[in-house]
Amino acid sequence: MNYLAHLHLGGSRPEQLLGSLYGDFVKGPLKGEFPEGIEKAIDLHRRLDGFTDRHPLIKQARNRFSPELARYSGIVLDVFFDHCLAQHWADYSSTPLPRFTQKVYHLLLDQSELPGRLERVAPYMIADDWLGSYQEFQVIRSALAGISRRLGQPGLLDHFWPQLEEQYDFLTQDFHQLYPELQRFADQHPSHQEEQ
Repeated sequence: MNYLAHLHLGGSRPEQLLGSLYGDFVKGPLKGEFPEGIEKAIDLHRRLDGFTDRHPLIKQARNRFSPELARYSGIVLDVFFDHCLAQHWADYSSTPLPRFTQKVYHLLLDQSELPGRLERVAPYMIADDWLGSYQEFQVIRSALAGISRRLGQPGLLDHFWPQLEEQYDFLTQDFHQLYPELQRFADQHPSHQEEQ
């Protein structure tokens, strides 16, 4: 899962949204550097990543790509599944996607500082509406190009594009099977239990 799914699954309170996003930018043990609610959301982010990586549906989805692409298929699925969530947002949330994304962007703008690389990334995320733009399939291609550059290997993930197009419907079905399980998993986390 990429940014959008983590934000959606992490909870709607400000500290949950921030922690859900921080999870991609904060490494190492959590030692009280952030408020408790944010650290709980970072913990949920990490647990969701582990649960997802081990899930049989992810193995099934990764196997839809050629064996030579296996090494990076998890990265590609993370981005593609955010596309699926954005495309089918109304199936999983009663809040319209633009309202949700604006809430996240306003929250980021309100922070006096952000951790690590998020400080540099956030202005681009907001200006280019990264979260909402995932609805467009072509945006996935741009996102993969950006990841390739960040990995220091421009063009690395270009090879996935024909197979993403070919496997689009099957991968979308994989997402719809997986996402409700991720929602149930997130709902069991202590940060969510406090809301009940």
